[in-house]
Amino acid sequence: MPSPIPKIILPMSSDSYSHHRSSLLPCNPQRQATKHHSFCTRALDAPQPSDFEVVINDRLKKGKKLNIAIVGFGNFSQTQSFCSDITRTLGVLFFTDTDDLCEEHHEVVLLCTSILSTEAVLRSLPLQKLNKSTLFVDVLSVKEFPRKLFLQILPSKFDVLCTHPMFGPESGKDSCNGLPFVYGKIRIGDEESCISHCYRMVKMSCAKHDKEAAGSQFITHTIGRIMEKFGIKSTSINTKGYKTLLNLVKNTSGHSFDLYYGLFVYDKNAMKQLEILDMAFKSLKKQLFGHSHDILRKQLFENA
Repeated sequence: MPSPIPKIILPMSSDSYSHHRSSLLPCNPQRQATKHHSFCTRALDAPQPSDFEVVINDRLKKGKKLNIAIVGFGNFSQTQSFCSDITRTLGVLFFTDTDDLCEEHHEVVLLCTSILSTEAVLRSLPLQKLNKSTLFVDVLSVKEFPRKLFLQILPSKFDVLCTHPMFGPESGKDSCNGLPFVYGKIRIGDEESCISHCYRMVKMSCAKHDKEAAGSQFITHTIGRIMEKFGIKSTSINTKGYKTLLNLVKNTSGHSFDLYYGLFVYDKNAMKQLEILDMAFKSLKKQLFGHSHDILRKQLFENA
């Protein structure tokens, strides 16, 4: 049985703008409605609301509730649930049974599972209980794998969006404003999906994502884990560069080994990056030892 499955109801306007205030509420069978107060001018000389308030009020009036099921309750889904400003003012229902979850007929199913468990979790969902055109979204750190999995398992009536938030519990804990959010529209209907204004959305194919992620995220995790095994410790004379290394180790060690292993197994570009890294290290050692040999040779002939 997967981890407890939270269901979150998010208000999203038609133009994807939302003003955030945050809270996570325990399971409550009675949904709570969010009330929005309208602005009203009583006289010509009455104080006028600011332009910002007018825009917010207008968009909230036009907005609609979007029912989202978050499947999984690991680091990233907890980041979305506990740290998101939206959920502070909305009711959140928790489910431990997938049948009960799917009977809520969500518009979006957001898979926040680990890479290794994604297939088992997806196959455990009673898809027949979901509405037509339900949008399935993943947040895995690899993209070709979930794309193929979605297309293989999900009926054609379901929409598919592959995403990768380029941040996690550590890097996004203070704010997600301006952080890159990669997405690829795999199978989307006529309507554009709602995307939060606070991310920097980067449209990219799954294949290109995996290639670039292998050279950035996978290498970052690899260097961080190498430094962790190397045993680097803080000193009384840390340079800025050394502090950066310490922060890298802290960031990568906060993730499970399963995540790192998943990046290696399910991204075909990862092995090539390891080989390049190994060759780069050997080349650096050769350059270092070669330079030392030249110095020793010079000293030897000078002494002679």
